[in-house]
Amino acid sequence: MNTNTGHDQASADVMDSLVQASFTVIALLSQVAAEHDLSLTQLRVLAILRDREPKMAQLATFLGLERSSVSGLVDRAVKRGLVRRDVSSDDARAVRVSLTSEGQRLVGLLRDQVAVLIAPMTSSLGSADQKRLSGLLRRMLE
Repeated sequence: MNTNTGHDQASADVMDSLVQASFTVIALLSQVAAEHDLSLTQLRVLAILRDREPKMAQLATFLGLERSSVSGLVDRAVKRGLVRRDVSSDDARAVRVSLTSEGQRLVGLLRDQVAVLIAPMTSSLGSADQKRLSGLLRRMLE
C-alpha cells in the first residue's frame, strides 16, 4: 500500500530537483575556482567578502569552519594579494578581513564566469519565472 500523499511526492520532487541543481552549481563553481587555482572554499571566502568586511570569527561562522581553518584560508589569500587583515575599529582585539583591489577584480571576473556558466540553466525561464525563482530561493535560505 502506497502511503505517499501528493504533498509527500511534491516534497520529494522538490528535494530531488534542489539536490540535482546544487550538484550542477557546485560542479560549475568548482570548475571556475580551479581555473583560478582556488578551492571551492576559497571561492566561498571571496564571495562572502564581496559585500562585507567580517571579523575572522564571523567569517568562520559564515563558512561553518573552525577559526584555525579560516586563518589558513585567509593566510593563503593574503599571500596571493586577494585579501587583507585590518584591526577592527570597534574592537582592537578583533581582525576584519576585506578584499584588496586585486581581490575585487578577481571577484568580478569570477562572477562574470559563473554567470556565463549558469545562464544555460536559467535561460529557458522567462523574466517573471526567474524573478519568482529568485524570490523562492531567498525565502528558502531565510
